[in-house]
Amino acid sequence: MTSKRQMKLGAFLYPTGHHVAAWRHPQANARAGIDIEHYKLLAQTAERGLFDLLFLADGVGMRGDDIDVLSRTAIRYTAQFEPLTLLSALSALTKHVGLVATASTTYNEPYHVARKFASLDFLSGGRAGWNTVTSADDHEALNFGFDQQIAHPNRYKRAEEFLDVVRGLWDSWEDDAFVRDKESGLYFEPEKLHILNHRGPHFQVRGPLNIPRPPQGYPVLVQAGSSDAGKSLAARTAEVVFTAQQTVEDARSFYTDLKGRLAAFGRQPNALLIMPGVFPVVAETRSEAEDKFAALQDLIHPEVSISALSRLFGHDLSQFPADGPLPEGLAETEGHRSRQQVFIDKAKRENLSILQLANSVAGARGHWQLVGSPSDIADALEERFTGGGADGFNVMPPYFPGGLTDFVDLVIPELQRRGLFRQRYEGQTLRENLGLARPAHPASQPSTNHRRTA
Repeated sequence: MTSKRQMKLGAFLYPTGHHVAAWRHPQANARAGIDIEHYKLLAQTAERGLFDLLFLADGVGMRGDDIDVLSRTAIRYTAQFEPLTLLSALSALTKHVGLVATASTTYNEPYHVARKFASLDFLSGGRAGWNTVTSADDHEALNFGFDQQIAHPNRYKRAEEFLDVVRGLWDSWEDDAFVRDKESGLYFEPEKLHILNHRGPHFQVRGPLNIPRPPQGYPVLVQAGSSDAGKSLAARTAEVVFTAQQTVEDARSFYTDLKGRLAAFGRQPNALLIMPGVFPVVAETRSEAEDKFAALQDLIHPEVSISALSRLFGHDLSQFPADGPLPEGLAETEGHRSRQQVFIDKAKRENLSILQLANSVAGARGHWQLVGSPSDIADALEERFTGGGADGFNVMPPYFPGGLTDFVDLVIPELQRRGLFRQRYEGQTLRENLGLARPAHPASQPSTNHRRTA
């Protein structure tokens, strides 16, 4: 008898929560970004809820120039831990949940990224994942010797080569290279060491990596880009994709498009999981959930929501009437192209003013927003999951810790009752729990001319 397909769930941890005013919520810990006890509570709550993974976004610069707006928000990477450092600490405080961190291919070097994620995979017993992003913000560029962000096509060309180098470095050693035989005095078998010797347009990396092959072969490769270039890169390299669609139709279209691209790279559809973001506000009843959401909306400062929308569009929208429509013909910018289109479509579909649009997306920032009872939330998730729009979801609680606790205590049992979510962890590694194959070392493939040893 074939077991029923079950959804995968990620817990997207943003310090105080995903609503733009989350830090002002009475239950929120305003200093959460630098409080390890806060993250310990969230990680252990997610593990109690049998989540597949924790996900940490990141930026290498505080985003924004308007100090008045910046001083009123906690969502611009203003005061929070570096994610790999944090997940290394959480690896000792959890046993099962996956640990996924963001590291940009734009302002890192492949050797650094390969070594750090291999280390996290060992520290956690095979639970690491790397969210591969390209940096699309001028404020980050200014911290790394650039006057502005790198052009979109160039960022993705660098990212493709970056990924190839990292995977090559993870294959520096065969899985059984380190024999550590005290009697013979042999620490590793020389023929099982493979030197990368990569030379390309963006990188020159000899190798080898000075850490053994990770427990998972490769940490799970995650990507969040939804532009055409992003989808092409994901089809070739990604194993999990985080995305944002507002409607069932858009979700199905994205799912079909991306899964359909895999064959060109010799990959099967189940080699990649698509997990859209979802912003759930849940309570015992729909009325209570609506009241809970309204209370959050009342905490939004209008300057903050319009500024956030302006940053994503790359245009100062405060110069236009807040009660008027989104201006037509805004010039395309280098960053966040797919997210910009999400907002444009939403404004037209719902006939929203600039302020209404800004406030409506302030919490989830373009992700799918659900407000209701446990059954309401489960119904919506089930529709997309069974209707060809998702393999699971990246859950974005509105505020912490309450929003995550509500989901674990109210929604998870409903999904389990419907047979849509696990009753226990299936494996020891993140790959095993996600149902993803462990990549074999190239040297184990008879037809592969793997790299020569030193």
